Amino acid sequence: MSDDPHDGLPPLLKTPLLRISKLSRCFDSGTVNALNSATFDVGRGEFVAIMGPSGSGKSTLLNLLGGLDLPTSGEIDFDGQSFSQLKDIDHFRAKTLGFVFQSFHLLPTLTALENVQIPMFEGALGRKERTARALELLTLVGLSHRFHHLPHKLSTGERQRVAIARALANKPQLLLADEPTGNLDCAMSSSVMDVFERLHREHGLTLIVVTHDSEVGARAERVITLRDGRVVASGAPKRVPVPCDS
Repeated sequence: MSDDPHDGLPPLLKTPLLRISKLSRCFDSGTVNALNSATFDVGRGEFVAIMGPSGSGKSTLLNLLGGLDLPTSGEIDFDGQSFSQLKDIDHFRAKTLGFVFQSFHLLPTLTALENVQIPMFEGALGRKERTARALELLTLVGLSHRFHHLPHKLSTGERQRVAIARALANKPQLLLADEPTGNLDCAMSSSVMDVFERLHREHGLTLIVVTHDSEVGARAERVITLRDGRVVASGAPKRVPVPCDS
């Protein structure tokens, strides 16, 4: 038997985009282990759901993967480069990662088109290029009829799709989503997950979604399960999504 822990895995996982090795995060002077020696890979173009009960370490893990927090110990390698060796983590985050949260964080006085352009203001694109890019992204998430609407004129599902479009503004290699359907009803949740699936299937985007919802997890290629800060399982989702009641 081979000693290579990656032997026998699909080719996608033999060249991971993201490699997590013995990652831990402690709080309260080490008395609380929110994450304990997590180790796994995420392949380029893979769609992974991270699941587990409340307090299992899901959001802590996502914050570490997004460079929003620092681990107590362990390593995160992105495309062969260690997070610990990055000279400017903020620049890396802005250019390489996209984030979608349960709360949409849209600016209420800006239209959908203007909200999507916000991440582009620090880049080299001119006004016309920014607008064209935002139009393209809103069309991609099915909001070509909502370009000029303010957030309060949009449904909650539409607001989340604007947030997804904004997360894609700088063409990230990895999209991280923390409970992206947590504020949505079944039908809206399904429509948002349709967008994630299309981004993965048609555009090859690497996705990591934290969720407590087994129906959301069933949309992923692989589910990583956390319990008490530890990875306790990793494999194909077991449940088939159930359609919303009509």
